Amino acid sequence: MTDETTRPVADRLAEALTPFVGGELPVRLRAWDGSETGPVGAPLVEIRTPDALRRLLWHPGELGAAQAYVTGEIEVHHDLDDALTHVWAVAAERGLSGVRPSPSTLLHAARTARDLGVLGRPPVAPASQAQITGRLHSRLRDRRAISHHYDLSNEFYSLILEPQMAYSSGYFTKPGDDPSYSLEDAQRDKLDLVCRKIGLEPGMRFLDVGCGWGSLSLHAAEHFGAKVVGVTIAAEQKKFIDARIAERGLGDRVEIRLQDYREIPEVQGAVGHFDAAASIEMGEHVGQGNYPTYARVLRDAVKPGGRVLVQQMSRAGGRKGHPGGGPFIESFIAPDMHMRPVGETVALLEEGGLEVRDVHAMREHYVWTVDGWLETFEKNAARLTELVGEEVVRVWRLYLVGGRMAFRDGRMGVDQILMVRPGGDHTLPRVRDF
Repeated sequence: MTDETTRPVADRLAEALTPFVGGELPVRLRAWDGSETGPVGAPLVEIRTPDALRRLLWHPGELGAAQAYVTGEIEVHHDLDDALTHVWAVAAERGLSGVRPSPSTLLHAARTARDLGVLGRPPVAPASQAQITGRLHSRLRDRRAISHHYDLSNEFYSLILEPQMAYSSGYFTKPGDDPSYSLEDAQRDKLDLVCRKIGLEPGMRFLDVGCGWGSLSLHAAEHFGAKVVGVTIAAEQKKFIDARIAERGLGDRVEIRLQDYREIPEVQGAVGHFDAAASIEMGEHVGQGNYPTYARVLRDAVKPGGRVLVQQMSRAGGRKGHPGGGPFIESFIAPDMHMRPVGETVALLEEGGLEVRDVHAMREHYVWTVDGWLETFEKNAARLTELVGEEVVRVWRLYLVGGRMAFRDGRMGVDQILMVRPGGDHTLPRVRDF
């Protein structure tokens, strides 16, 4: 009889996992004892410690795997995008989402886990995992959630984003094989597109809701002559934009406030103070319950006939219990984020009193945008590690690669929704020139 304790760990794991993965392992597996099994040539995944499996027992699926990856308890010795794409393809081909292990299979897996020393109390959550408390989408909790993601440091984001610090999908107007056209150009083209769509002209009053690092606010003032108010609840972002305003001499045209969108005083009386408004990839953070309030703020901010543009990510999978993009994103990147199919967002904006005029799908543009971010991220990985540590760098590598896959494969989208406030002439052109 074979002594189980002398068998290679990789073989014992493969035997226990086979019923769960519907056949041969989709990856080459290396265990902490140095043993390997699985198809030669497949992506090599190393389980460096039993703690990795213990995390998966306590948090099966995406969250446990992500925790083990960001802590380095699991390593992928392969291009991460290729490895994850391969595993997704095998899972889809085998229909693994519907697998229901038998009691005997579960019992065998439990015995294997016991014999390998995997059973025990759950490992401590990674330091990079968000711990957000308070009432969902209260002003205090929203500030904490935004701070977790955006206040890593301005230098951190400058080592990932292009010089304009536009942390949203670009708009690529030239082919990807044009070496003279960069992500910076695509972001500038996106900012131009937004300003043209909302009809900005010199002297117009423009509200930028969730202004980020000020790329749109500054662009609208510098290139379209607008008088801009931008609001953010991320202190590091305001500090960054204020410095750029001073550098460029735009203090008479741009005002940035550390202010919740629900607290904009010009909106409280619903008198339509602004000529136009935009909100770029901020609506995902307001939450399902608060989205009607967000829509009404955008409507009340502009005068009758004024234009409003929302650029926002969409996700059909939100109906399955993960409206923020999945357990990893919701736990490590953007706590409390809420996405939905674009049609539902359009309906909420209409219910908020806005007339929708155009919906412009830009999903592929996000793939190309993340390509640029990943290239800069990897080029600056050493400095990023000095700034935030290896664990956070691994979080962001997984975030960027996984996000790119979601847009590439159609699990997520991004759209520009152009609207007007009813009650006045909207001045939209008869023939669209944007």
